[in-house]
Amino acid sequence: MDIKELTKLLKLPNTQFEGHLVLNDHKTIWTLHFVQGRLIYAVDGLHPVRRWNRTLNEYFPKFHLDIQPAQISDRQHWQLYLLDQGFKRQQLSLVRAKVMLRAVIQECLFELSQCAYATSDWQQVELPISRFCRTIALSPWEIQMTMNKVKDMQREWKRLGMAGGNPTLSPTLKKPIDPQRLQVPHPYITGKYTLWHIASKLSKPVGEITKSLLPLVQDESLELKTLSDLPLAAVRLSATSPPVVQTNTQTNPSVVAMPQSFRPSPSSSIAAKPYESIGSRTIPAASPAPGATPPKPEAISPGNDNQPLIACIDDSPVLAHSLKKILATGGYRTLIIQEPMQGFSQLIEHLPSLILLDVMLPNADGYNICRFLRDTPVFKDTPIIILTGRSKPVDRARASMAGATEFLVKPPEANELLQMIHKHLRKDEKLSG
Repeated sequence: MDIKELTKLLKLPNTQFEGHLVLNDHKTIWTLHFVQGRLIYAVDGLHPVRRWNRTLNEYFPKFHLDIQPAQISDRQHWQLYLLDQGFKRQQLSLVRAKVMLRAVIQECLFELSQCAYATSDWQQVELPISRFCRTIALSPWEIQMTMNKVKDMQREWKRLGMAGGNPTLSPTLKKPIDPQRLQVPHPYITGKYTLWHIASKLSKPVGEITKSLLPLVQDESLELKTLSDLPLAAVRLSATSPPVVQTNTQTNPSVVAMPQSFRPSPSSSIAAKPYESIGSRTIPAASPAPGATPPKPEAISPGNDNQPLIACIDDSPVLAHSLKKILATGGYRTLIIQEPMQGFSQLIEHLPSLILLDVMLPNADGYNICRFLRDTPVFKDTPIIILTGRSKPVDRARASMAGATEFLVKPPEANELLQMIHKHLRKDEKLSG
């Protein structure tokens, strides 16, 4: 399937569309799940259980849900259900889930790109997942990055002479050969693993793995066979023997959830987590460290629930206290957030009317946080005022490019800040009215 055609299919005409795009090449059926017009998950009809188990083992080796396989046997969207339960039970971190999500979608889209053609059918239905789970849906730029990677993989696959094939095949030795000819460990070419799985285990691009096996295929020492899926009863719901997570920096360098300068702190709603690596990236781990206590979220300042809520993302207690006093005089409630990702779950829960965002944070880049918020559907139109100690034209330009609504030098003058907030909240009232 042409990349342009595939990209066009992913752009729904209405951002409120929710449901499934079912693609069928008369051999395999792929189901692409959308929320608010954004792709949130992809499922293939060939290896849905194998892919779930493999990617979960790689990104969340300590995952554990007290759920029996029988509880998901009648669920049409069991992957989304398990992801949602993982968030609710504090087994998944938002950023790491984004990384896994993009890896799964990238694989499915690459398989689709190998099809000569596929029929499409849109099925509109409301997906039974929480608001927090919906935030992991891919933004337009994430889709573009994923499609660029798929295009590169497709080009490499054609160069290898593998057009029409795909990495769901399983390499199987047909006869004994000289061990020196094997560039892949023998246990992986026994017909038990797909090329996707082998590439994941060895932390190498799937194209490189396939290329190393092609000489054996050509001299008929090895064949690539179809492999049946595991039964639903084998779906992974807990960690039994956690596999070793490979962290080769050359593996899938484009599979990222956020720009490298955005290195988030642990999320309070997902429990306090130590840092661990995927490749060259440092992100929150999947489960709490032994004995760790999740940090308590900042309390919202007292006030009437009808008063607009202003979120202040700033690591300085002094400035936070100053902002809280200024906002109180204007009749606003305040939510103070000192850690960006810790506060993200609180932003999702409380949906503030406006966000004040400092760009100079110790563990994150404020401009990238602003972009991330803009790519999250619920904050797409929320006024965001950037606070910074620098006021050069280049700083204002960066704030604008990041999607900021306004730019304000700190410490802000009380009247100027209140007038700016009032102006944008009035705009929102007019738009909603």
